Amino acid sequence: MRSTVPLLFEQSHAGRRGADLPPMDVPETDALLPEELLGGALPLPELSEVELVRHYLGLSRRSAGVDNVTYLLGSCTMKYNPKINEEAASVFLDAHPLLNEDDLQGPFRMMCGLSAALCEITGMDAFTLQPAAGAHGEVTGLMIIKAYHELRGDTLRTEMLIPDAAHGTNPASAALAGFTTVEVKSAPDGGVDVEALKAKLGPRTAGLMLTNPSTLGLFERNILEIARLVHEAGGLLYYDGANMNAIMGKVRPGDMGFDVMHLNLHKTFSTPHGGGGPGAGPVGVKKELIPYLPAPVLVREGDTVRADYGRPLSVGRVRPFFGNFGILARAWAYILSLGSEGLMEASENAVLNANYLQHGLKSCYTLPHDRVCMHECVVQPGAFAKNGIRTMDIAKGLIDRGFHPPTVYFPLIVPEAMMFEPTETETRETLDRLVAAMCDIAKTAAEDPQALHDAPLSTPIGRPDETRAARSPVVRWTPGE
Repeated sequence: MRSTVPLLFEQSHAGRRGADLPPMDVPETDALLPEELLGGALPLPELSEVELVRHYLGLSRRSAGVDNVTYLLGSCTMKYNPKINEEAASVFLDAHPLLNEDDLQGPFRMMCGLSAALCEITGMDAFTLQPAAGAHGEVTGLMIIKAYHELRGDTLRTEMLIPDAAHGTNPASAALAGFTTVEVKSAPDGGVDVEALKAKLGPRTAGLMLTNPSTLGLFERNILEIARLVHEAGGLLYYDGANMNAIMGKVRPGDMGFDVMHLNLHKTFSTPHGGGGPGAGPVGVKKELIPYLPAPVLVREGDTVRADYGRPLSVGRVRPFFGNFGILARAWAYILSLGSEGLMEASENAVLNANYLQHGLKSCYTLPHDRVCMHECVVQPGAFAKNGIRTMDIAKGLIDRGFHPPTVYFPLIVPEAMMFEPTETETRETLDRLVAAMCDIAKTAAEDPQALHDAPLSTPIGRPDETRAARSPVVRWTPGE
């Protein structure tokens, strides 16, 4: 039976208070506020403290996140955030970005240390920490590529090649940066079709955006040849670092031939992300592109770190101050606590978990590519799809079985795709329970498909119109409605 949580306004009772404040000891004045903003007392709900606490605690129990359920969003990893990261970030709570540089040496040194670590991990020569998230990093990296070509007089290079298995933000970011997007088809094995790539390369090619491993969770076997072809055509290679969690400590994008890249710190270095923020998408470049990095750039001068604003070729500032500093501090804590061996072990366990899960799921689902995967695996409904069961039905059925659904209907080139990414933090027992739940759903799909069409039954709302909810949200409550 579904149950809802009443709004605070619906729980309100006149005269109830959660706190008693002492009388004001300063004169009241309205002089500081414009007349149009003065409308008497706000009609706020009136509740006791315990009612308020129970309301928000009840809401939190209805939310699904990495701290309370198994969270398997492939390619959009919401990775578990160790609590030691929060403690480390709190060290900098008093560091205001408008302090003078002498008083910001601690934060400056932390950011320099993080940049150096990211360079070592990725094989890049320099990083900017300004971008606020992955897509913001994409735009920043593409602005750098555009500036590189334009300042060399190579203004005809207006095309950005993008595989059909790319993240949806790739073509959007390319268009925003002023490029025309050109799609490159995938080969039957799930990798880039090299012959199709050759046909697209030419004097208008500015670069190729590539995720390796791909959104199919597959490592691009021809990456060195692809890099050679793009460079010989005069283009640059952009690395979408969303899937870095699979190769951290094993292989570096800079060694594969990539010139520019971004990292999603929440996907690889365990920082909070979701609900639109906060986030961080640092962008790394090889040495030829360092002059184009957003200003200011932090530079060391002996024992001092200063912000260098004198960057005539810079694409300009892309974020106020120095980015989402608290997220950067959490990533730095994660890197320091694990060290090089720990980061490599994290990737190894992420890949092991994904392959273990894929092996278990193949007994009751179809694999679009039956080969060793990296950190995420993609499956399809298989034979029972003929009963009218779609991926969304399976996702809703998982909710009733205590799991957050995986990414659904992506990659777009796989019909009815379900993408699972267990990361390195899930236990074998958890994965076994997930496989059992998925196989139970497969059995239900064959024997009682209507039960899945009705799912979920354990949530306050069953099957909302998700398109309408996104395009026409109701965010204001009016009494009587």
